[in-house]
Amino acid sequence: MKLTFSKKVIAGLVGLAVTFIVVLGLFVATRPEPDSFQADAVTDTPFPSLTYAIQTFLWWDGGQVGVHLDWVRLMSYSHIKQTFAWRDLEPLKDTWDWEQADRIMDEVERRDLKVIARLGQVPDWAQPEDYREANIEEDERHDVPAEDMDDWRNYCFTVADRYKDRSIVAYQIWNEPNLTREWGNQRPDPAEYVEVLAVCSDAIREADPEAILISAGLAPTGNNDDIALPDDVFLDGMYRNDFQQYIDVVGVHAPGFAVPEYGPDDAEQDGRGRWFTYRRIEDLRKIMIQYDDAQRQMAVMEFGYTTDTQNPDYSWYAVTEDEQAELLLRAYDYAIENWRPWIGLMSLIYLPSPGWTPENEEYWWAISKPDTGVHRPAFFALANMQKVCGDFVIPPRESDSPVALGLEPAPICPSPN
Repeated sequence: MKLTFSKKVIAGLVGLAVTFIVVLGLFVATRPEPDSFQADAVTDTPFPSLTYAIQTFLWWDGGQVGVHLDWVRLMSYSHIKQTFAWRDLEPLKDTWDWEQADRIMDEVERRDLKVIARLGQVPDWAQPEDYREANIEEDERHDVPAEDMDDWRNYCFTVADRYKDRSIVAYQIWNEPNLTREWGNQRPDPAEYVEVLAVCSDAIREADPEAILISAGLAPTGNNDDIALPDDVFLDGMYRNDFQQYIDVVGVHAPGFAVPEYGPDDAEQDGRGRWFTYRRIEDLRKIMIQYDDAQRQMAVMEFGYTTDTQNPDYSWYAVTEDEQAELLLRAYDYAIENWRPWIGLMSLIYLPSPGWTPENEEYWWAISKPDTGVHRPAFFALANMQKVCGDFVIPPRESDSPVALGLEPAPICPSPN
């Protein structure tokens, strides 16, 4: 039987087809882009997103520890990152000095702040003999793995055991092991770092099971040689050695080489390395996803913008003090809009060490000047900006408000730790 269709029926079928195509096109065009960072996969959130921290240098501050901690409270930051250096705590084997550490902890707790304790800085007596005999200049001696891992374990355990149930809520284990200068002037090796991490992690978990463990922040770098390994290469090597079983949070660094919105793809298109961006950590997040670790948070252990126009190693990306303030605000805004909840803790650099001078490169990253005590514009901008901590928000405040002037207590984000 021969089927025939009227022109009217054919026109109707064509109309339906066109409508279907249009609707399908609109659906595809308006469908949300898939989240390449898998924020919905994050189930392990030790830190509210965001948690506001700043790195401090309270150990040798001439008794002024309270001043800097008052500044932290005035800024409405809830956490500090402070190094509890092995060489200061146990300068001689089995000889412990807790005076400075206890003083810091007492002052922190008077202000209801929390501490991220950075561990490392091996004392001379625990260093490998060949490193001790290398006659390395003092200002070039940074860190080296201990000769005896039992000594390293004892340090990690002893610190965690002494301060359990107090205000140390997390430990960062080592710093920038992908740099030769932080790895005993030998080629960085992710497998060796994981061994160091595992020993310390096991010790802390035995002493303080509630503590949050953070892997070392990795330095973004263009080197791939005996001087340094790229952060993505090193992180991949850490995953190949199953480092994630020893930590709760993945540590990264995000120095301000460019404006916050400038991404790794932009840098690559401009003929620069992908590491040349604040958003470099997005590449590292994708490595976590590649290794089925999307449920875990990351922590930015260092970020900031330098105003150093003197040192050629840093002057090529230096900004003015006013630009430093603006870019830091934009960096936080970008994180709030794009990195939650997979970024929890963000630790700014720095409140300065009192001994820094303009010859020290750290002097120029700090948001206050150690030699004069004068705050740079960034201090006030960050103190008065909005803070978003999970569902809790501290609204922005006027620079002449009672809180900004220190006449009323500054609020801080609640911490579950």
